Amino acid sequence: MHYLFQAFIRGFIPFVIMSGLSGIMKIQNMDAFQIKSTFLTGIIITIVSSATVIYEINHWTLAKQSAIHFFIMLITVFPCLLFSGWFPLKSVIDVLKVLGIFLLVGLILWTISFLIFGKLLNK
Repeated sequence: MHYLFQAFIRGFIPFVIMSGLSGIMKIQNMDAFQIKSTFLTGIIITIVSSATVIYEINHWTLAKQSAIHFFIMLITVFPCLLFSGWFPLKSVIDVLKVLGIFLLVGLILWTISFLIFGKLLNK
């Protein structure tokens, strides 16, 4: 239950901020695509922020933490990317390209985080 509360708190703050920005943009009659993009970015930040609690479950191995985190990102962030309109999606190949970008960026970010938090901070 502690982890769920922490996930809620970590996700709530960016959700409120980004939703607020989207609301202000809507009031100012800004471009609908920009409003949608800002809101979806907020959703993605909320999901990623909330999911960081996975790495605090000390009795799980890093492999288990990483696999669960990846699965959560795959079922939440990846659909956001497809829905966002940021990528042309005219064929299955286009969806696979977005999946490739998703996987590559995820691998790069995981590696950087591993090096920073796993190696440098333990010294």
